[in-house]
Amino acid sequence: MSLCGSFLSDEQFQCSICLDVFTNPSTTPCGHSFCMACISRYWDGSKVCQCPLCKKTFQKKPDLHINRTLREITEQFRSMRGAGVVGRERRGGRGGGGGGGGDGALPDDLFDELRRKLPQTLPKPQMTLTYEAPSQGNSIPMLLPPATTSLASSVPNNSPIAALNHSSGPPPPPPSFSHSSGRRRFTVSGAASSQSLPLCEIHHRGILIYCRTDRVCICPECETEDHQDHDTVTVEDEWTETKSQLSVLEQEIKEMIRQRIRKIEELRMSVADLELAVERETAGSVGLFFALVSAIERSQAELIEVMEMSRRAAEHQADAMIRQLELEVEELRRRGSALAELAQSDDHNHCVKTFPVLSSPPPARDWSGVAVNSDLGTGTIYRSLAALVDRFQEQLKNVAETGFPPTVVEPSPVRAQPRMRRVQEYAVDVTLDSNTAHPRLILSEDMKSVRCGDRHQLLPDNLERFDRVVCVLGREAISSGRHYWEVEVGGKTDWDLGVARQSINRKGKIDVTPVNGYWFLSLRNKNKYAFRTEPSTDVHLNLQPHKIGVFVDFEKGQVSFYNVDAKIHIYTFNDTFTECILPFFSPCTNKSGKNDGPLIITPVNTIE
Repeated sequence: MSLCGSFLSDEQFQCSICLDVFTNPSTTPCGHSFCMACISRYWDGSKVCQCPLCKKTFQKKPDLHINRTLREITEQFRSMRGAGVVGRERRGGRGGGGGGGGDGALPDDLFDELRRKLPQTLPKPQMTLTYEAPSQGNSIPMLLPPATTSLASSVPNNSPIAALNHSSGPPPPPPSFSHSSGRRRFTVSGAASSQSLPLCEIHHRGILIYCRTDRVCICPECETEDHQDHDTVTVEDEWTETKSQLSVLEQEIKEMIRQRIRKIEELRMSVADLELAVERETAGSVGLFFALVSAIERSQAELIEVMEMSRRAAEHQADAMIRQLELEVEELRRRGSALAELAQSDDHNHCVKTFPVLSSPPPARDWSGVAVNSDLGTGTIYRSLAALVDRFQEQLKNVAETGFPPTVVEPSPVRAQPRMRRVQEYAVDVTLDSNTAHPRLILSEDMKSVRCGDRHQLLPDNLERFDRVVCVLGREAISSGRHYWEVEVGGKTDWDLGVARQSINRKGKIDVTPVNGYWFLSLRNKNKYAFRTEPSTDVHLNLQPHKIGVFVDFEKGQVSFYNVDAKIHIYTFNDTFTECILPFFSPCTNKSGKNDGPLIITPVNTIE
């Protein structure tokens, strides 16, 4: 076994991760070495790399390489350790295991090996321990085996061999201290007398003293040179006094741990409460803004439709008045021409007879106060929307001050427009008149629904019954006041709804126009809505109605239609009623089952 290998231990070549001798050692930037495979596995999956020993953190994973020098030393140590085991086995019978080894003890053949390694002859080493009493100037030498002194004098103090002179022979007696009035002094020739005793890096003496002034462990030589007036005690006494504080410190640490565990639970509960608050706030805000957006969209759709319908109604009203004025102008022109011819006539008898007829005023209307209705019908919509925005602002103010309630806020229903609520107040009970129903129509027993059958029924052909148009009238005549009813039309592809004059012709082909006494809304082919005017007026509804509301103001000459589900106005006829009018219903033909659904008169649910 080589000289150096005798004083190397396994711990110096041991990886702190696998606790075995290095295999392909690699050194981290902080200076610690590990097996390349061990440190790579230790860092696998870690976002931040940290040294297992000093806990130094590397933000970026270091680029590791094999420490070739350390690997060569490790391989030599392995080979020397193996050779040392063999040598001890061979010497086992001679010394009974009293030699050295990898544990730091001196081997029996150390002196022979030193003799071979050094050029001069080395005597048997010995170690001298000297103690100087404080009260006397002389020192008392304590001699160990004689080879120590010669070895120490022959080898330089900074040589590795100088650190070995304490390991041969019997262990020296422990150092003693005197606490008399004089200054104590403790010296050791060579290294410390115990392998476990740390050495001072400056004086190579055992560190046995603790300086309370500087809070540092020192050797006796350091105390003499730099800590003469400081408060110093032995390291053992300092540790004995410090150990008494461990239990108190341990309880403090346990209490700190409990406090932090409680704080962790509080933080986790806070996060859970925050998640619930986020869910509550999200649900409430979504409901609040959904109600506003829905109301605005509905108001916008109603505004567009109301303005378009008002424009078309005014246009048709103007057309009707223009046609009537043109007829009156034509009549006046005809009379003017007749009067001119009469003035040129020589037939006095004819002139005398004709003049009274031509001079009487023709039937003409007073047009001085007649004008096209310029009301677009949007005022109530704007006022309703303004009230809605005011309520929304009030809700926002309340939410900003108190937040949303713990329960999930449901979206508030969109309120009906004031105009819709107003007309619903005039709801009346409408029933069907079976005496007016076309023979193919099938009426319910309560006279509230009607549908078209496949065949004609055997019914009396009275004057009131329609014989060609598949329709039926209501029983309740309207001669004054305001009336409102609702009809369910969902699922049908074709239908007609509205009112008609009581004196309309019910036999043969019928021209269903306002001039002939019909005011109603029609659906054809599921999505083609139109008003039966002259010519027919198509209307595009953004929201397909499932229930139609019909409102009649007899004195004002108005027939209005509403989308009950969407709560919006569709269209209003403006005319003059000179006789009673009746509700009008036509489910149209069933189209081989495609349109066999009924028209149903439903109760009016007034929306608050």
